[in-house]
Amino acid sequence: MTTTAIEAAVLRVIDEMHANLGQELTIDDMARTAMFSKFHFTRVFRDVTGTSPGRFLSALRLQEAKRLLLETDFSVADISSQVGYSSVGTFSSRFKSCVGVSPSMFRELEGFTRSVGPDEQPDAVAENSRGTLRGRVHLPGDRAPGHCFVGLFPTPVPQGQPVRCAALDGPGPFELHDVPAGTWYVLVHSVPYGYEHLPSGTGDRDVVSVGSYGPVTVHEDTLLMPAEIFLRPLDSLDPPVLMALLDLRTDTLDRIAG
Repeated sequence: MTTTAIEAAVLRVIDEMHANLGQELTIDDMARTAMFSKFHFTRVFRDVTGTSPGRFLSALRLQEAKRLLLETDFSVADISSQVGYSSVGTFSSRFKSCVGVSPSMFRELEGFTRSVGPDEQPDAVAENSRGTLRGRVHLPGDRAPGHCFVGLFPTPVPQGQPVRCAALDGPGPFELHDVPAGTWYVLVHSVPYGYEHLPSGTGDRDVVSVGSYGPVTVHEDTLLMPAEIFLRPLDSLDPPVLMALLDLRTDTLDRIAG
């Protein structure tokens, strides 16, 4: 089967996910939509999107919850039910874990957050630090430049608090200091200047640019190779950006931990 045919099959499943965000959708259901065996479907889906079908569906549900929080007056309980959660507590806990703030705070802050960075204490950071990851963000000439958020995450999905992060004024070099041991993904999200008012996970996909690098495995005394990251338009096959982005509508760059 060609790459185009495989991607078309995965897109059929993603369309089915969008149409059934509030309903139970099993791996068997998805595999039938893709017309693959369950084992083959799960492997193909991960190869194409970078994550599992279950995680992708969960991300889409939380993305829709973010939209409903910003664009409607529905209660958190109503939204929880609409995106397939039977427990408001489970929904709120999952939302905060992935987005970085609670549903009510996300609504209050209009889809942004006042600070981004790891929760660990400075002493723990120094004790577990392993080095610096340097790199450069490249933007194709046909894409409009803008602020770039660079985050180090444990999975290919930009969710939760990044382990390390940096906010750039535009495409160019970056440094992530005190990178701890582990396996990480460098994920970049950018919108053109003048679009800073768009909260994460909303707006025209043609506006948002994304890029990734990894997995990067860090051991003690590892010499990390420079990361060259090339941005491209956000695609339907990309997991949505779940984390609440730093509010760049005002001068908040000092609130980010690198």
